[in-house]
Amino acid sequence: MARSITLQSIDELGGQSSVLARQRRDHEELDRLMHRYESADLPSAERHKTLKDIFQLTFSHAFAEETVLWPALRRLAPDGEELTSRVEEEHQQINDLVTEIQSTDSDDPWHEQLIVDAFALIRQDIRDEEDVLLPRRQEALEHDGARLRRLGTTWETVRRTAPTRPHPAVSRRPPGNAVAGVPLSVYDRTRDALSPASTTTLLITAAVAAAALTACLVRAALHRRR
Repeated sequence: MARSITLQSIDELGGQSSVLARQRRDHEELDRLMHRYESADLPSAERHKTLKDIFQLTFSHAFAEETVLWPALRRLAPDGEELTSRVEEEHQQINDLVTEIQSTDSDDPWHEQLIVDAFALIRQDIRDEEDVLLPRRQEALEHDGARLRRLGTTWETVRRTAPTRPHPAVSRRPPGNAVAGVPLSVYDRTRDALSPASTTTLLITAAVAAAALTACLVRAALHRRR
């Protein structure tokens, strides 16, 4: 039976750069940020920034999974369709909740309950991935460290150039998510940079994000064919 990636050493996961180790690090960072947000003595401005960081990481992380990891799992594992459908449903529910959070005033009592619900779903999603989906991906690759590291490089590149905000109407699967991903990434990352950046910097950021995401989506498609 596959072991949860939380119980495995870095060597067992294929090394620091493997997709499994990268996924686990993201999950640990999300857990740290959620606990930070929940701490009673955190100033309001810091809570707001922490919540923004949580959502940006959640959506870029999920996009990379849906673009790079889950299509291959559906192809390689007999129950891949069932497994990925469940986690995609969780991703969709998180999208819907965060969209509602962002349309609700922070002083509305319902606002905080929506955040509690979103955090619960994110934590459930992490458990499902670490205990079930990622170990199955590991088995499908026969614990091949070199392949896990190559996949990790592709996944990380996609994550770093992926959309960072909720887009509930976008497909959770390629090619729909990949086609929408380039303009959405440019739009999201330009908005993320609005406060500190000049107009010129924003245009450069948008162009780089579009070029990088297009390139890594092509790489991801080539990787799935192997």
